[in-house]
Amino acid sequence: MFMLKYALIPFILLPGAFVILLFISGVWFLLKKNRIAGMVNLIMGALMWFLATSPASDALLKGLEHSFSVPKNPKGDVIILLGGGANVGAPDLSGVGTPSEMMLFRVVTAVRLYKRLQIPIILSGGTVFKHVKPEAPIVKRFLIDLGVPDNAIIVEDKSLDTSQNAKNSHKICLESGYKNPILVTSAFHMKRSVMAFKSLGMEVVPFPAGFQSWSNGSYGWIDFLPGNFEGMSTAIKEYLALFYYKFFL
Repeated sequence: MFMLKYALIPFILLPGAFVILLFISGVWFLLKKNRIAGMVNLIMGALMWFLATSPASDALLKGLEHSFSVPKNPKGDVIILLGGGANVGAPDLSGVGTPSEMMLFRVVTAVRLYKRLQIPIILSGGTVFKHVKPEAPIVKRFLIDLGVPDNAIIVEDKSLDTSQNAKNSHKICLESGYKNPILVTSAFHMKRSVMAFKSLGMEVVPFPAGFQSWSNGSYGWIDFLPGNFEGMSTAIKEYLALFYYKFFL
């Protein structure tokens, strides 16, 4: 009964429920001798199922995340922490607003690096939409709560995307004399981020955070049930951005 629960839940929630509906409608159309409609629905259901599984999303994420590994003994004179979103209205222990789940991995990694190396952190990230409160003050509050001194945090809150993160952080490094920056961002985002900095002639030490895939992982039957499209959406978005950076940056 316990295993049956885990097998049924993915088909009750979305997108699994849509998979079941597509399969049922596909069979119904086939029984009604409408082969084209039946096959289209069955193929769409199978494709939706496949794209919502962990092995499918991991396969795409690995191509992004495993271009860089975590340095064992990183050395640098400043940490560049790229913004990754915030829940701006969420209640919190020390104020209002929390970093997004993805951003929390970056924040914790930056704090751990700071405690090991005792070097400043450039916090880079602005506000894309005017009606949304800025992310930087929220992340700065978390950095301070986790033990980073206020005077060790340099806030860069004008950037709207990764390209501007690189340009504005590069400017701060030139003005402040930082020559060996350590770049902290999500593992899936690192390839594009390094590309943005290299386009400015700036070398960084990549320090990826928050890996979502790993090469020595194994899968059980539950991993082949439909989950969600989050990993797949993240990977596809990043590949499209890489295409743009390669040909238009």
